[in-house]
Amino acid sequence: MKLETERLIIRSIRQGDEIAYAEMAKDGSLDKIGFDEDFCEWMGGWIKEALELTEKDDPREDYIPCTILLKSTGEIIGNVGCTFYEDMKKVGICYFAGSVFRRAGYVTEAAKAYISNFFEHYHESEMIALILDSNRPSWRTAEKIGFELSGIKMYKDACDEKEELYRFYTMKR
Repeated sequence: MKLETERLIIRSIRQGDEIAYAEMAKDGSLDKIGFDEDFCEWMGGWIKEALELTEKDDPREDYIPCTILLKSTGEIIGNVGCTFYEDMKKVGICYFAGSVFRRAGYVTEAAKAYISNFFEHYHESEMIALILDSNRPSWRTAEKIGFELSGIKMYKDACDEKEELYRFYTMKR
C-alpha cells in the first residue's frame, strides 16, 4: 500500500523501518503501546511478523502496520494501521508519532488517509479506537478525524499489566 497526502507518504512497512521505530522508542514515550526501551532486543521478530501480516492483508488476522514518512525529507516519523481486538471481534485503528513529530497534525493527516483507504479496501462496516483516557492528545486526534465516543470504562488491552480507564470510539463506514 502507498498513500500520499499533502505532507506525508503512508506506505506498507518494510525491512529496516524497525530501526527508526527503535529510535522513536528510546525516549520512553511509546512504552504504553508496547514499543519500550527493550524494543531493540525484539524488533527483528516484530518486523518479521509485521511483514507476514502485511502480506496476508487481513485486518482480522492481528494487525497491519504502515509507516508514515515526511514527504519533504523521506524521514520516518510514525506509524498508522489497524489491529484486531479479538475480545470484541472488531478492527481498530492504531497510530503513533515520534515525540519530536507530535502536535504538528501529522497523525491526524495520516489517520484520515488511512481510514479512507481502509473503508475502500476492506469490507468492514466500522472501525473502533480504544485509547487510554489519560492520553488526551490521542483521543483528541480520534475525535478530529470523526470517531464518536461510545463509552468510557475500565479495560485491559494486550499491552496493559492491569485494567485501566479507556475511551471507546466508533466510526461507521
